[in-house]
Amino acid sequence: MLKHLRTFWKVVRRLSGDDAYERYLEHYARSHAHAEEHQCTGPLNRAEFFKQWQDQKWDGIKRCC
Repeated sequence: MLKHLRTFWKVVRRLSGDDAYERYLEHYARSHAHAEEHQCTGPLNRAEFFKQWQDQKWDGIKRCC
């Protein structure tokens, strides 16, 4: 039963976007591991990530009519 609840909770978090930062960190670790060698700044912190995410989401005109 506990396994089913955990699976359900993971699905809810994914659908709501609540796990977006954790997925970003996983992607960064997989895809940008070599960035450390090129003196990049590393992944965004949580606040920077959500600021950038909100800016991308709401950039431009958003209206229904």
